[in-house]
Amino acid sequence: MPKPRSSQVSLIYTPYYHCVSRCVRRAFLCGIDKYSGTSYEHRRAWVEDKVLWLSSVFAIGICAYAVMSNHVHLVLCVDKDKAMSWSDKQVVGRWHRLHRGTLLSQKFMRNELLSENEWISLKETIGVYRQRLYDISWLMASLSEPIARQANKEDGCTGRFWEGRFKSQALLDDAAVLSCMAYVDLNPIRAKIAKTPETSQHTSIQKRTEAIQQHKRQPYKLLPFVGNPRQDMPQGIAFSLQDYCELVDTTGRIIRADKAGTLDSAHSPILSRLGLSEEQWITLTTEFEQHFCYAAGAEQMMQAFKTHTHRKRIGGMKQAKRLLS
Repeated sequence: MPKPRSSQVSLIYTPYYHCVSRCVRRAFLCGIDKYSGTSYEHRRAWVEDKVLWLSSVFAIGICAYAVMSNHVHLVLCVDKDKAMSWSDKQVVGRWHRLHRGTLLSQKFMRNELLSENEWISLKETIGVYRQRLYDISWLMASLSEPIARQANKEDGCTGRFWEGRFKSQALLDDAAVLSCMAYVDLNPIRAKIAKTPETSQHTSIQKRTEAIQQHKRQPYKLLPFVGNPRQDMPQGIAFSLQDYCELVDTTGRIIRADKAGTLDSAHSPILSRLGLSEEQWITLTTEFEQHFCYAAGAEQMMQAFKTHTHRKRIGGMKQAKRLLS
């Protein structure tokens, strides 16, 4: 029986989550249907554009994404403090970018005078909107529903386009976050639809490598890499972007060659800091979803997450001990 989403998300333990939505029909989300010969490649841009746009609405950062033929991978970072810092006007304004809101919220945005009772009712509504704007389920719904409607309209049909629930994995430590990001970024390499990360269309790694090649700042719609931990550290991923891209590029070449490569942790600042061996890293970046279910992290973190979410057991404990020690 599926677990309630509340037992899969615990912001006390981690703001990072790996989410996957899959199509329920044989008609592809993207790619080319080998049975009919119909190409759905243009839909990749629909999904990518929507993901990046949603990052400007929600208090949820996009760490990594990959739009595949029949599913979408996202690595998300929930920033509850950011949502709580927004003014009432900002909250309602962001929500109105997604939905029409209520008559009261529309009056509020037009700066019309509200009665005391109307204001009390509106404050309750704003509280609901604020909570939804850092809720993973609402972000995934805001991605899935418009794409489903657009695809159904194009296909001239009705009914489900996505599976009923998206898959969610809590990423409990830095090793789980970085390896899952690389796993997502390397999806096209493993699927043999791209040869290198920078040629992987509609992925976050392509966006990041393009920024490096063009000597630009990091893509502002993606959660940035902010370097090693330090005082007054900005919000972002506590690693070097250059180190991450080089590590993913080397890993991708090993996967593409389908043979052992050189990935010495002594020469990789990220692997050295995470304390992962070459074998652990390659396994995690090629088989991440196979080894973990609702959460991924070191054994101690998995035990704490299991207790906090009131689970009797949690899949992946042996793998956590072997791969994320």
